Amino acid sequence: MTIAKYLRLFKLRICSLITFSAVVGLIASASGGVSFAKMAFLIIATMLAATSASAFNHYFDSDIDSIMKRTSKRPLPSGDIAGSRTVLLMAAGLFVLSLIVSFAALNYMVALHLALGAFVYAIIYTAWLKRKSWLNIIIGGLAGSFAVLAGGASQNPEFCAPPVLLAIVMFFWTPSHFWSFAIYHKEEYAKAGVPMLPVVIGDSRTALYTLINTVILVASSLVPYIMGYSGSIYLAAAVLVGAYFLYWNVRLVRDPVKEIAWKNFKVSMVYLGVLFTSVIVDMAVRNVG
Repeated sequence: MTIAKYLRLFKLRICSLITFSAVVGLIASASGGVSFAKMAFLIIATMLAATSASAFNHYFDSDIDSIMKRTSKRPLPSGDIAGSRTVLLMAAGLFVLSLIVSFAALNYMVALHLALGAFVYAIIYTAWLKRKSWLNIIIGGLAGSFAVLAGGASQNPEFCAPPVLLAIVMFFWTPSHFWSFAIYHKEEYAKAGVPMLPVVIGDSRTALYTLINTVILVASSLVPYIMGYSGSIYLAAAVLVGAYFLYWNVRLVRDPVKEIAWKNFKVSMVYLGVLFTSVIVDMAVRNVG
């Protein structure tokens, strides 16, 4: 089915995670009630920006996608979608629609943050750093952070500390999440000439760097509570799920094999999901109280 083929361009699971992060940023900034209309427009604008960046990623990376087994079935390298120019035009159209929704229904700061997030992922990460430097995923991780900031700006366009602190958490989460994934797929990245960290320095050192990064991540996740922007529910979640993530990081350092790297990758998803969900629950309980 044609629609299903085009939907595969949008990496809907990743885009949904980015959009959820934006919603968390909105809720973290809300001292009182949340406008569901505002949330709906934020979801639409963020999904449009995220899918735009994803479509551009498919367009630009179609050559190396055809080399790696896990990506060779994507729409462009597999030939399911003919004509890469159509995909590029689609990416541009979605980006413009995101800005229109942001300006019309939200505010210019939301538009700015979403534009910066899409720019970082599509241009800085995909078109520039991905094929040139192992720093690719560190700097590329800013894309997710901008989504959190966009959510905060939708509620409060001025500076607001809670979404900034959560954006920092998102920034440190990305390397711990992706380096585990890169260990699992190291051979494919090497084959495609992509200098992901395990390709450059090996699995053992990458596992160590992942652990160091996760220590910083867990420490940064405690700052919202220390500064008084979250309550005991958030603290409990940050400590417990942080300890669980660190446990698997340590296991990866001791035995940096693919099976543990993949488990660490999965645990990283659980970590972010639980932590960000606890922001919503914590805010709801505090507002009721």
